Amino acid sequence: MAGVFDNQKTGVRVLFGVFIAIIALSMLLYLVPQGTNTTEGATDVLAKVGDQTVTMAEVRQQLDEIRRRNPIPKPLEGLYARNILNQLVFQKEVAFEAMRLGIAVSDQERADRIKQYVPTAFNGDSFVGLDAYAREVQSRFQLTVPVFEDLVKQGLVEEKFRKLITDGISASPAEIQEEFKLQNEKVKLDYALIKPEDLESKIVPSDSDIKAYYEQNKAKFQIPEKRVVRYALLDLAQLRQNTVVTDDQLKVVYQQNIQQYQVPNRVHAEHILLMTVGGKTDAEVAEIKKKAEDILAQAKKKGANFEDLAKKYSEDPGSKAKGGDLGWLVQGQTVPEFEKAAFSLSNGEISDLIKTQYGFHIIKVLDKETAHTKTFDEVKDAMRPNFLLNKVDQQASATADQISADIRQSNKTTLDQLAQKYHLAIAETHPVGPGEPVLELGNGQEVKDEIFQLRPGDLSLPLRTDRGYLVLSLQQSLPAHQGTLEEVRDKVVTALKQQKSNELARSKANDLATRLKAGEKFAAAAKALGLDPKTSDLFARNGSIANLGSGKQLAPAFSLKVGQVGPPLGLGSNWAVYQVVEHQEANPADFEKQKKEITDNLLKQKRELAFSAFQTSLNDRLKQEGKLKLYPEKMAVFGDFGSSKNFPISQ
Repeated sequence: MAGVFDNQKTGVRVLFGVFIAIIALSMLLYLVPQGTNTTEGATDVLAKVGDQTVTMAEVRQQLDEIRRRNPIPKPLEGLYARNILNQLVFQKEVAFEAMRLGIAVSDQERADRIKQYVPTAFNGDSFVGLDAYAREVQSRFQLTVPVFEDLVKQGLVEEKFRKLITDGISASPAEIQEEFKLQNEKVKLDYALIKPEDLESKIVPSDSDIKAYYEQNKAKFQIPEKRVVRYALLDLAQLRQNTVVTDDQLKVVYQQNIQQYQVPNRVHAEHILLMTVGGKTDAEVAEIKKKAEDILAQAKKKGANFEDLAKKYSEDPGSKAKGGDLGWLVQGQTVPEFEKAAFSLSNGEISDLIKTQYGFHIIKVLDKETAHTKTFDEVKDAMRPNFLLNKVDQQASATADQISADIRQSNKTTLDQLAQKYHLAIAETHPVGPGEPVLELGNGQEVKDEIFQLRPGDLSLPLRTDRGYLVLSLQQSLPAHQGTLEEVRDKVVTALKQQKSNELARSKANDLATRLKAGEKFAAAAKALGLDPKTSDLFARNGSIANLGSGKQLAPAFSLKVGQVGPPLGLGSNWAVYQVVEHQEANPADFEKQKKEITDNLLKQKRELAFSAFQTSLNDRLKQEGKLKLYPEKMAVFGDFGSSKNFPISQ
């Protein structure tokens, strides 16, 4: 269930306390401990902490867990793997250090924390039983009880370390005042952004310029080896068109998997939730209940729109934006009070107030289904596409195996003989260089690699691509050479225009700054240079100007007086020139209002820095003591970001 009921992500986030930031994406890493391999230097071992190991299998499992929730771009798999490894190593380092220092988690501490995470495992102070507890843990976190409880223990150990390291940290009055100033001092700027790409179209290099640039930069214009291959294709799309799927075939699959078509008792519900969690007092709960009763009265009025009321009042973040829609719920998925009410309502009926551990709910049932098994006629059309795909894949895979056997059996087998025997289509690629797309072959990396590994007269074994299975044969090899001006003219012109547009952008930035310092008005000076003058809103150091830069990049502006011009600012390949038009100092009257929040944020930042320093220090010390051993070269299997040169904990 969405929101407060199906809160696996929230629960695991609280439970693990693990966030991994990866190039502008924030990903939750589900770290499930595995059995350890204590064989030092074993093929699968990536790191060793004391007598505990981190294995390649553990890292792969975490990658698979992330992939199951969100696709991982192939080039970033190594980066993900490296972060997973670092976290797993740190977990074991903390456990090792806790044992050395005698920091332990008592059974009572673990039980108290489990009660926070899985309150439905207890009825008052009474345990509901192991079976019900195990079901709840599996439902909420997709974990077994032993793994779940081990993770609870790990989290508590890390909390104790955090408390030990950060309890003495404080923020001084001077630091708080300085942060207040930094957050509240604001400036407004006139500015112009100069982009080389906008200037490129105006640059028309002469033939002499092109020739001179080519002569000065010949080494940049090498033509790599290119290859032409002939290929035979076992076309999956053609096979699908020629393959017939009968009802009798589908019935066999239907009977074999009849349990998949069993629909449990379920209800499609919406709800409005007013939450009472978070240590609310009895008086506050009473106020929330009164508000919930008012909303209930509105919901039961004739013509009321339940979805609009949910969007306006509900405090369930998972369903609020969807008008309270929770989707289909099956029995055992929600807390008992909610389930009992939802399954007792008729279609279109709205409940009275329902109190659960989360707060007060108003439930509306949209539809209900009693348990039944879908008939073959109901599901056969949905089954047919998948059955066809699987059947064709099996046929193609079997044919590819036969082709492989033929190639291995005789090195005299030709591409044309294979094509004739297995009814394959024959074609030829254009000349292909390393790394260039080969769209006619499906553009898979394995195919690109194979093209440059083939020897004359060899046939590749069948390669699976999006189009089907390919067998490649080297037709022609065009050796690498220095490109003549005629061969590389387009690349030379592009490079020359980029260089000149970069120079022109910088020149315009300098010209504009000079004009402004000489007293010209910003708008007039910018327009005279063909630029688009703009004025920002007031922004603080922690703010930004859209499409220009952050307050951090524009920090020098905060030290300028109104009317002063900042030096031309390089922003990647772009340039910016700005002039301060308003400088607003922090208002002392706002200090007391913001003091607590600023203090809390400062403490949080300083504590995170302290814990990060502890992590680095612990890592370094364990290395020096020989308690931490790393095998970074094995990470190369995960790609460039996983290789030893990008292996931070090995530095």
